[in-house]
Amino acid sequence: MGNRQRSEKCKKIIKDNLLVLLMILAVIIGVSMGLGLRSQVSADDKKTIFYLKFPGDLLLNMLKMLILPLIVSSLISAMSGLKAQASGRMGFRTLIYYFVTTFCAVIIGIVLVVAIEPGKKRESAIERSGSSKAAEGLSSLLDLIRNCFPDNLISACFQKVETKPQYEKITIYPQTTPAPNMTGNSTITIETTDTTMSMTTAAPKVIEGKLLSIGIEIQSGMNVLGLVVFSLFFGGILARLGEKGKPLIDVFDCLHLVTMKLINLVIWYSPIGVTFLIASKLVAMERPAEMFTQLGFYMLTVLVGLAIHAFIILPLVYFIFTRKNPYSFMYGMLQALLTAWGTASSSATLPITMNCLEERNHVDPRVTMFVTPIGATVNMDGTALYEAVAAIFIAQYLDEPLNFGQIVIISLTATAAAIGAAGVPSAGLVTMAIVLSAVGLPVEEVRLILAIDWFLDRFRTAVNVLGDSYGAGIVNHLSRQDLEEMDLEENKQKYLTEDKTNGLVNDSYDTKGDHSTKM
Repeated sequence: MGNRQRSEKCKKIIKDNLLVLLMILAVIIGVSMGLGLRSQVSADDKKTIFYLKFPGDLLLNMLKMLILPLIVSSLISAMSGLKAQASGRMGFRTLIYYFVTTFCAVIIGIVLVVAIEPGKKRESAIERSGSSKAAEGLSSLLDLIRNCFPDNLISACFQKVETKPQYEKITIYPQTTPAPNMTGNSTITIETTDTTMSMTTAAPKVIEGKLLSIGIEIQSGMNVLGLVVFSLFFGGILARLGEKGKPLIDVFDCLHLVTMKLINLVIWYSPIGVTFLIASKLVAMERPAEMFTQLGFYMLTVLVGLAIHAFIILPLVYFIFTRKNPYSFMYGMLQALLTAWGTASSSATLPITMNCLEERNHVDPRVTMFVTPIGATVNMDGTALYEAVAAIFIAQYLDEPLNFGQIVIISLTATAAAIGAAGVPSAGLVTMAIVLSAVGLPVEEVRLILAIDWFLDRFRTAVNVLGDSYGAGIVNHLSRQDLEEMDLEENKQKYLTEDKTNGLVNDSYDTKGDHSTKM
């Protein structure tokens, strides 16, 4: 009898945690497959890597497909279903939590990078990788605000705007000296550099001169900020319409339910997609040993900071407010965290985050619908920590000393920039321009960390999702009285409607939901 009970209990545990186990297995298989294929597939074999990534692309496409209906339906349903006073209190608690935890993440990053000094611990020069985004801090900040108010709601579903300055192009030709004792048409030119005198072929250099014009350019990609702002105001106004707005509220409630059902279907495919996303990324790595050696201390600083924030600060904040076990809550979010690590996008992970909160951690759907879409857009604890560390790392590498005032500016701008970072892969590189420009560091030096950004992006995305999840749990606990009052009011209205339908007149209604009638 005892063996049978243990067997049944074991089966129940496996059944309840099947998706989590599949996701863990997917990560293990993906890493093993990627490392194993590196000896068979070259990083330059773009065609093979493209086909290897195909199942992962399908997962990303399905998740991104659900972002639009999920954000719009959840926010409008949540706002229209909450009283103005309750939604105001819930929104205030949410924003305070987001700001405080993001600022804590920045402080942790600054303390670690100042103590470890990864920019000064290098044996050789770090290779600049790729090209960086030429942007000005003020322009990037204004772009974030401008995208909050799109001029066309339909185009906001697939477009966003960006400031595009046009500079005068100036070509500089290096000083050259013909080599002596040369005959014929062959010549050797000498190019003077900062550190060495080398025999090279003279090549012109193009730099940017004065600003010729500045305008707005349309970029592809969903304008999530604009959709969030519109949905919040739309739902709030809809709630004030009362009975007149009820039919439209029912439409968005139904849309949210259908979207969540579709999410349940996609979730079962997610382990396959995550496996191939990880494998293809590992195969595409170029010179990983050299990359990890050059940026080892920088990586260590970021990862230690993220670990402290994820496993100490966030659980401590959750425990202080709820008096519940934060690590059991974290375990309930494991599937969402693994998906975030695999996709490197908190917005793409949003459907699974909401599902885990409601199904595994039993957070009220009204809180989930209100908190998590906003969190996926504005709450970026991991990104804020990363930007603070990266900015000071770049300053250390360039031997640019930062005073206390500049460090304070970095902490404030990193917090503000992270709040506006979109929940897409490598969004932190875009808002990095704000942080670097604020303290006078060259934006193009972002190239120093491009080689390793894709790897760290996965960890900071998982921390972002964890921060959103803890925020939903805290707001759910603090708002339980408001939610109970709304439930009682809803039940009262239901009973009054039933009484009127039956030709009865309601005299009293107690808090237990009992009612008495009088003929």
